[in-house]
Amino acid sequence: MFFILVIILLSLLILGHEAGHFFVAKILKMRVDEFGFGFPPRMFSIQKGETTYSFNWLPFGGFVRIAGEHDAPDNTDETKGIVAVSAEEKKRFFSQQSAMRRSMVILAGVAMNFLLGFLIIIPAYMVGTEQLLIVNQVQENSPAAQAGIRPTDTIKGFSSGTDFINYINQNRGTSIPLEIVRGRKTVLLSVTPRTDTKPNEGALGVQTVFIPQTPGVSLPQAVLMAGQSTYATTIATVQGLWQLLVQLFIKGSIPQDIAGPVGIVSFAEKTASVGFVFLLNLLSLISINLAVMNLLPFPALDGGRFVFIMIEKLKGSPVSRTAEAWVNGIGFIILIALMIVVTIKDISRI
Repeated sequence: MFFILVIILLSLLILGHEAGHFFVAKILKMRVDEFGFGFPPRMFSIQKGETTYSFNWLPFGGFVRIAGEHDAPDNTDETKGIVAVSAEEKKRFFSQQSAMRRSMVILAGVAMNFLLGFLIIIPAYMVGTEQLLIVNQVQENSPAAQAGIRPTDTIKGFSSGTDFINYINQNRGTSIPLEIVRGRKTVLLSVTPRTDTKPNEGALGVQTVFIPQTPGVSLPQAVLMAGQSTYATTIATVQGLWQLLVQLFIKGSIPQDIAGPVGIVSFAEKTASVGFVFLLNLLSLISINLAVMNLLPFPALDGGRFVFIMIEKLKGSPVSRTAEAWVNGIGFIILIALMIVVTIKDISRI
């Protein structure tokens, strides 16, 4: 149940990004040939005006096809086969728009992800959070692991992390009960903390995170706090991304804690089992991360496409479509290769 919910919500973030491109293109009177929900193969489609709204079998986001976005150099329309189009119709093609209008369409997806990150977190602040002591990590072969304690389990009955640690240390060598909330189930486990411990080895063998109770706030307060959170998350994401790029391109290694699509889905599913408010926080973080990532001046990303438009403005003529296609193709291959490596890490970690 949680897995399906997470897939749907993550897909909505990607769909929201594409909706940004779609709505701005429509507002600017460009011809949008298709807005796809999910990716092909196609289930069915609805034609409304000049736009086809397709519903596809792979439910991972969506896509937008704007006429002339990958335009042929002559007066033909490659989106409908190589057929001649009138000069009037050609004016509505993406490739025929000014640099400003094309930039607005390209950057609209990024803007939508920032907006979604901001909006998603508002209800989380309005609802607030209950007091929680959450298991973050469980050491292998530890008393906690042997008792069946798992990451994302919530331990009940303690007012703070320190209170829990003191309780464990006071009962070393003694079997004690722990009330655990796991998803929608509550289980009672018995565990015996170690009497003697080695360096970096706790009596129980768990790492916990204590989240104090935070009351819900009014809508105006939630909006203000969401704005502050969005700004802080954006700054932190930029700093983290810079450190990632330094390690990747200068040190030639991928950080162990980086997560790809598989890792994100797995982590989001576990977060959803803790509480929907925490899932909203994570989705807001992911949406802002998507925005910052897409702003990178890297081929195949929105930021890379924006750079090509800026180069065109500086040199006074369009960049060769062949050169742009080659650069974007190489960039896409690099991104796919990086995603495969990270996905392998995700699977091995899970």
